[in-house]
Amino acid sequence: MSVLKVTKENFETEVLNSDKPVLLDFWAAWCGPCRMVAPIIDEIAIETEGKAKVGKINVDEQQELASKFKVMSIPTLVVIKNGKVVETVIGARPKQAILSMLQ
Repeated sequence: MSVLKVTKENFETEVLNSDKPVLLDFWAAWCGPCRMVAPIIDEIAIETEGKAKVGKINVDEQQELASKFKVMSIPTLVVIKNGKVVETVIGARPKQAILSMLQ
């Protein structure tokens, strides 16, 4: 499964009402560390298909969601289970560290 583009319009359906854990990547096109993490996020989306959802939120386009999650630095990775935030990390992380967030 490819990475979902999460917007305020589909946030409730795709994230809050998901029956699977959701990994959200808050990013921006101008962010160097975000570009480093992007291929890892894409790999995780494929590897966790059926077990988790992976979404990206462009902070420039979705300022309301970025504000809701109090995103001050990017990349920010957030894991949501059953509609609740269970983990948040700021900055680029290795693939295994991101995968372990979904456990």
